[in-house]
Amino acid sequence: MSDFNTPSSPARPPRQPRTGLTSTGARKAGSKSDRSRAREFALQGLYQSLVGGNEADAIDMFTRDLAGFNKADSVHFDALLHGCIAQGAELDVLILPLLDRPMAEISPIEHAVMWIGAYEMKHCLDVPWRVVINECVELAKEFGGTDGHKYVNGVLNGMAPSLRAAEVESDRVKKSRA
Repeated sequence: MSDFNTPSSPARPPRQPRTGLTSTGARKAGSKSDRSRAREFALQGLYQSLVGGNEADAIDMFTRDLAGFNKADSVHFDALLHGCIAQGAELDVLILPLLDRPMAEISPIEHAVMWIGAYEMKHCLDVPWRVVINECVELAKEFGGTDGHKYVNGVLNGMAPSLRAAEVESDRVKKSRA
């Protein structure tokens, strides 16, 4: 019988707990919803649009061929990708007053994540505002800079009362009663 950690056998990394999170805190691929996957693919497409100036239809065609796209909610992906690109200027109008610096100094990843958040708050009323923010924070954690998720959280929390006033107020009232 061989010993697991003998000098001749390489040591294995420690097993990760089955919490749905990787060791870095990101959600494991198997635990992501179809909509979460759609947001990830939309984020990649929006990055191509912001950085490369690529057209939405070309991005769409390219993205649908990526591994794992079949597990994403393609309808939600379409809405996010095409909606954010078409309404980018309008979304920026919602975002800009909440920034503490010019948009040019914002990472394209955080910019795209904020577009997704603003778009979903404005148009995807079936997604609760807190879920929108949480999903966007997770995207920023996984794909953005070190503290980009904190910035995204602050901007989207600042936006929620104007785009989802009744929902935010209802949550505030429920919290004050508890």
